[in-house]
Amino acid sequence: MGTKTWGGRLALAVACVLPSMAGAEDLLDVYRQAVTNDPVLAGADARRLVAAEAVPQARSALLPQLSAGLDLQQFHPGRTGTDGTGGHSRQRDLSVSLGQTVVDVSKFARERGAHDTADAQEETYRGELQNLYVRVASAYFAVLVAQDQLAVFQSYEDAYKQQHDQASELFHDGLAPAADVSQSQAYYFYIRSQRVTAQDALKDAQRALQEITGQLPGHLKTLRDDLPMQPPSPNDAEAWVHQAMDMNPDLLAATHLVRADEHSISAARAGHLPTLGLAVGYGKTGAWSDAARGGAGYGPGSTTVGLTLTVPLFSGGLTQSQVRQAIHQRDADQDDLEVLRRRTARDAYNYFNLVVDGIGQVGDARGSVEAAKKAVASMRAGYDIGTQTLTNVVVAIETLANVRSQYIAVRHQFILNKLLLKRAAGVASLDDIQDINRLLE
Repeated sequence: MGTKTWGGRLALAVACVLPSMAGAEDLLDVYRQAVTNDPVLAGADARRLVAAEAVPQARSALLPQLSAGLDLQQFHPGRTGTDGTGGHSRQRDLSVSLGQTVVDVSKFARERGAHDTADAQEETYRGELQNLYVRVASAYFAVLVAQDQLAVFQSYEDAYKQQHDQASELFHDGLAPAADVSQSQAYYFYIRSQRVTAQDALKDAQRALQEITGQLPGHLKTLRDDLPMQPPSPNDAEAWVHQAMDMNPDLLAATHLVRADEHSISAARAGHLPTLGLAVGYGKTGAWSDAARGGAGYGPGSTTVGLTLTVPLFSGGLTQSQVRQAIHQRDADQDDLEVLRRRTARDAYNYFNLVVDGIGQVGDARGSVEAAKKAVASMRAGYDIGTQTLTNVVVAIETLANVRSQYIAVRHQFILNKLLLKRAAGVASLDDIQDINRLLE
């Protein structure tokens, strides 16, 4: 069997397995679904809003506090007078008070800490948004790879079936041993089981994409053959690491948390310091009774203005414990920040190297596929004329399946690694999704 016939059968198998591209979804379509339905991003957004509300709450403690009160009392003195009648008396107190913090270091520190905590959640949300770019692209490519793998296995299942039929025909003609029939049948059943496994892998990949978007994917556009194999820009690993140290949202969020911890330490230490507050009050009291008919007799209103100085003396060791606790929390978050800094630098180096090395890997994998196709054609032709064994043919087919699977994987991984490099540097954006989308057809 010639190379042309073999290649045509493989293309036909791929066309049969892959869905029609008419009306196919692309990466941007899937991303839009994910933005609307992804619970991970929605949770990060909710936590961002929760942290943002802590800022006005902390600020409110520094703003004027105005309150009004009404106190109404009724007295039952019992019976009075010779006729057995009695009277009730009532008293009504009206009050208005205004308080303003003048000096309270702990409140000022908590307000600044709330700002840093809110900033940390903003960066965390930005990081989750960049993670969504990666998760959507990864899940999308996983479906494409699974589709291609299924196409490969189905194509080679057909090839093994034809090899088994050919071996059976040659055996009946007395031109091949019975072992060839049994061996070809064993290979056929084996590859058929692999095809079933590939079908299950495709279903799982589709479910994984649904986990992000909330709906099963339809027909997805695939990567075109002529991918631009360009190195990272700038083509300098150190530059990417420095950018990651400055812009990675996870690092920035962790840095803001450490700053918030510093403010918490200041707030705890302020528990030893005096506080000063301004208080303004106004009150009026009125009284009346059933025995003396008429309107309520209000006395003159009174206004008070004063400063309140509070000096903490002893709180049972609470303040000292809160200071120690805040310091320990700061130390733990600093250690987490250092772990994250080192991991981010490692990721930047790693993905840079993967992109650079991936250019050669994709080229090598493409060359391996072409060589393996020629080897299969040569082995099949040799088997037809008796110069090659069935084992050699099967090994050649299996080798082609393996190198084609590798080629499929490295092509998609190269594009994904470029996105992962930008995520490590903290600069992944919707533009990157759009750029990848232009590579689909």
